[in-house]
Amino acid sequence: MPSFGTQCLEAEAELNTNVVAINVGGQIFQTTKQTLTQAGPKSFLSQLAETTSNRFVDRDPEYFSLLLSLLRSGTLPSKVKDFDLHDLIEESRFYGLESLLNNSLTNPSHLDAFALQKSLVLHLNGRDSPSTIATTPSGSLHVAHGSKITSFDWSLSRKSTILTQFTAVDSLLAITPDIAAAGATDFAGLQILDLQNGSVKKVIIWENVTRSGSMVQAIGSSPEFLFTSFESGRRNSNSIMVYDLNTLNPVIEIGHNEIFGAELDSAIPATKLRWVSGYGLVMAAGSHSGLSGVSGNIRFWDIRSGNVVFELKEKVDCFSDICVSDNLNAIFKVGVNSGEVFYADFRSLGNVKENGNENSNPWICLGDRRKVVNGKKEGYGCKIESHGNQVFCSKGGDIELWSEVAMGSAKSGEGRSNERVFRKNLMGRVKDLGGLRITNLAFGGNKMFVTRKDQQAVEVWQGSTRGF
Repeated sequence: MPSFGTQCLEAEAELNTNVVAINVGGQIFQTTKQTLTQAGPKSFLSQLAETTSNRFVDRDPEYFSLLLSLLRSGTLPSKVKDFDLHDLIEESRFYGLESLLNNSLTNPSHLDAFALQKSLVLHLNGRDSPSTIATTPSGSLHVAHGSKITSFDWSLSRKSTILTQFTAVDSLLAITPDIAAAGATDFAGLQILDLQNGSVKKVIIWENVTRSGSMVQAIGSSPEFLFTSFESGRRNSNSIMVYDLNTLNPVIEIGHNEIFGAELDSAIPATKLRWVSGYGLVMAAGSHSGLSGVSGNIRFWDIRSGNVVFELKEKVDCFSDICVSDNLNAIFKVGVNSGEVFYADFRSLGNVKENGNENSNPWICLGDRRKVVNGKKEGYGCKIESHGNQVFCSKGGDIELWSEVAMGSAKSGEGRSNERVFRKNLMGRVKDLGGLRITNLAFGGNKMFVTRKDQQAVEVWQGSTRGF
C-alpha cells in the first residue's frame, strides 16, 4: 500500500501534467488542458494543449487574456470595454473562438429593452432605401435595397452585396446567415439565395389554376417549415404554401382561394406570416383598402390539419401592422385609423371562435382611444414588433416601448387575472428621438435594427452592456 507521501507526489505529478504554460507575445499564461479544450476538439488551442513543447503564440497577450477568461467562465471580464471589438473578433477567429464570442456578446437574453439606444449606422451602397430587412438569432443582418441585398455578419464588420433578378425585393427571410428566401410582388417565384456566392439555389413556383405568375406576398418560418403567401399574376387567386425547411419540398397548401366576383374576403392575400410556437400555429394577416375604408382578416392556421383555429375580421380600425408575442400570450396591432396600440389575449380568441359572433371584439386599446380627425389615418405606416416581454411600435420617427405591469392577484372564476395593464415608454436618448418615418423594425441577437424613409442606411440600437 503506497504511503501518504507517495500519494501526494503522484497527485502533484498528475496536476503538473494537466497544467499548461503558453507564451503569448512574450507573456506567460498558465491554464489547464480542460480549459483549452473548451474551444473545441479541432481548435488551435486544443491542439496546443496536447503539444509538449514550444507553446509560443505570436499574438497580442492582452486580447488572449480576455479570450482565456471567456474559456474559463463563459463570459468576458468587465475590462473588455477598454478594447476594440473588431480587433477582439479577429483574435477570436485566429484561435477558433468566434462562435463562443458570438454567444457571449449577442445572446438575445442580454437585450435590455429599456437601455436600447442608437449606437451605430450601417451605410449602404447606391441610392435605394431599404425595402425590407431580415435578421438571424446570432445577430447577422440582410438588407434589401433596390435590386440588391447587402449582408452584414454578426459582428457587423463584414459586408457583402449581391445583385438579384428583382427590380425590388418586397419579402426577405434569413434561413441561415448565408441563405435567404426572397420574393417580390411584381416578379414570379420565391427564390432561395446563396448570399455568399451571389447565386440562386432554387426557385419555387406556385402552380395556380390560371397558370399566371405566382407573386410572393409574405414569407415566414418555424424551426421545421417555410411559409410563403402567393398571389397569382392576375390577382384572382391566392394561397399559403408550407415547405419543409431543409428539403424545400411542399408539405401542405392552406388558405387556397379562387376569387369570383366581389368576394372581397377571399381576395385578400396574407401579407404577414408569423409562427406562434406556443400554440403550433401560423398567423396569416392581410388587409385591403377600398371605398369603405381598410378591412382585413387575421387567421391562425393549424398546418397539420390545414384548418383555421381562430379568425378575426377587421372592419373597424383595421390593423396597419400586427405582431404576435408568445411570451405575452397575445397579439398586438396598430389601428390604421387611430394609430393606437391594441392587444388581444389568445384566451379571448377561443371565446370568439366558440361564440361564432363576428361582432365579438377581443381587442383592448392600450392608448387613450383618440378620435380620428378629418378621416386622417393616424396609424398609416406604423410598424409593430414584439421581442421578449416587450412590444415595440414606431410612430412616425419615434419608437414606443410597451411593457406589461405586474398587477395584484385578483383572479376570475377560471383562475385567470381579470386585468392586464401595459405601460408605454418612449425609447432612446433625446438625440435619438424624431427623424424621418421608420419603415422597418427587426431584432437579431441583442440588437434592434431600424430603417427610415429615404435613408440609405440601417440604424443599430444596442444597450450599454459590456461597453459595445
